[in-house]
Amino acid sequence: MARRANSFARPKPRFRPQPKVLVICEDSKSGKCYLEDASLHFRVKVQVEISYCGKTDPLNIVKEAISRKPKFDKVFCTIDRDTHETFDKALDLVKAKNIDIIASYPCFEFWLLLHFGYSRKPFAAAGKQSAADALIKELRTCPGMESYDKGNDKKIFALLASRLNDARRISPKVLADAISSGEMNPSTRLHELLDQFEKLAKPQEIGHE
Repeated sequence: MARRANSFARPKPRFRPQPKVLVICEDSKSGKCYLEDASLHFRVKVQVEISYCGKTDPLNIVKEAISRKPKFDKVFCTIDRDTHETFDKALDLVKAKNIDIIASYPCFEFWLLLHFGYSRKPFAAAGKQSAADALIKELRTCPGMESYDKGNDKKIFALLASRLNDARRISPKVLADAISSGEMNPSTRLHELLDQFEKLAKPQEIGHE
């Protein structure tokens, strides 16, 4: 008996097409390397591009993200508060653009510090030392971080991997306390980006969120 024509039809796809994701980093050093390794750790089965756009202030990073948004389903910008004069303008610009800002106060290294426990100790500039410098000095007092170098620590994710779950548990509590108090220094949203990596690694069935 001849088969019906529709018996040769391909079955309808079960899973949603994988989204294209762009992460634009503020620096091409420790932060960028950490996120590249994090995407590998979570086995993100999407096209994730950790991109250093060559523009290191928050406003220009957001402008870069907006210009590239049409080619991606999700776009994230990881930026440091530190002493950037364009930080607030960047936050205002991004509100209606469907781009997620992953901000750290005062800088990315606060996320690393949270691998060693809860902290709400503010970091401030003093003399020639910036708030970020003060934070890195504090980070270097933690076990295994004595020689941390922002420019050269390309394997920092692997070094802290055993403490990752602690940081992911603590960081949301710190952020909630920061928002409640109205003082964002220190805090970070890095845990939200890693949550997204973990979510994106799981195939999404059609008809399910």
